[in-house]
Amino acid sequence: MKRRKFLQTAGLVTGGMLLPVGWNSWIVKGVAVPNNRKRLVVIFLRGGIDGLNVVVPHQEANYYEARPTLAIPYPGEKAGVLDLDGFFGLHPALADLMPLWKKGSLAFIHCCGSPDETRSHFDAQDYLESGTPGVKKTADGWMNRLLATLPQDRPTQALNVGNTTPRILRGSMPVANLSPGKNSISFLHTDKPHISHVFDPLYDGSDEVSKAYQQGRQAREIILAQLKAEMMSASRGAPPANYFVDDAVEVAKLMVGDARTQLAFMAIGDWDTHIDQKVHLNQSLQSLGKGLATLVHELGSIYSDTVIMLMSEFGRTVKENGNGGTDHGRGNVFWLLGGGIRGGKVYGEWTGLAESQLERGRDLSVTTDFREAIAFVLTQHLQISTADLRQILPGYQPLGNFNLLG
Repeated sequence: MKRRKFLQTAGLVTGGMLLPVGWNSWIVKGVAVPNNRKRLVVIFLRGGIDGLNVVVPHQEANYYEARPTLAIPYPGEKAGVLDLDGFFGLHPALADLMPLWKKGSLAFIHCCGSPDETRSHFDAQDYLESGTPGVKKTADGWMNRLLATLPQDRPTQALNVGNTTPRILRGSMPVANLSPGKNSISFLHTDKPHISHVFDPLYDGSDEVSKAYQQGRQAREIILAQLKAEMMSASRGAPPANYFVDDAVEVAKLMVGDARTQLAFMAIGDWDTHIDQKVHLNQSLQSLGKGLATLVHELGSIYSDTVIMLMSEFGRTVKENGNGGTDHGRGNVFWLLGGGIRGGKVYGEWTGLAESQLERGRDLSVTTDFREAIAFVLTQHLQISTADLRQILPGYQPLGNFNLLG
């Protein structure tokens, strides 16, 4: 068996374990970085979540006219929207997030999205992940380019929760993968001492394959030590309600503990609600809200040094369709959580839902480029320089319209 084939079979270059992805070495710049640095968690809601039913303009009469069956009732009514500021309200399934709103660590940017008008899930997701809307040839992702600008510490500094490396984390910098759900640290063949003792000497060189093996082994040892106690505890009690809560707990532990994870990416799918949206969205948002509240709780004291951002490739049409759902739209809601966020406010330029105010007479307009929100987090939270920002988001000049840090 060839050496690279063995690594694939053993799970060292796939998503079967936590490992660095890529064949380059992990370069340490200076001494170990202390565990008090700023952190970023990016959550991609794949499928185009219906932002109008997440942050609801309950004082817009056009909203209720356009959605006779899907509109969330007024505040105070049965299953009514949770009022945020007298104009906007939160979907009642996200009640777990209301304490964060009231404490001022949750904010939204409405009418946010890509300047590219594609309604293709694949293209729109690629553009948000590459950070270069309309440019298909970009090979790497903006989070990988971000990682390249940060002082390097451990191979677990950047983490993807998923079985394959997403576009946003592809690039020259090594990234660790953690399988989603409760099997994230399941047994691998290389965990057997008699196997690891044979293969460790075989991969002790400086070639690319050996470096990948060494990084994978190092990352796995760190993660097993960090998550072993959590795995044992979970096996004695009732299982968590869903994968996202599981994943949120593990990501938090890796950020708080010795893994020192600084950047994390998580993707949640199934938001393409063309049919039966009301029931589906209610269930999915309950899981999402619970998972976010769990993540915040588990981060504990480092929540003050963390920003959590949620984005989706595009929004949904203002009008409901004939199947109890909505179709691909444009403007959407960008979410921001964090101890340093100036929350308790819905940001962005709201243009209204009258037909004359809609894009092409059907969609919520995009008044804030998604890169503006990302640029704010990178420069104000992570303290990325202007020169580095040009590398991370090439071709974009921030407007500086927001002051979201408290």
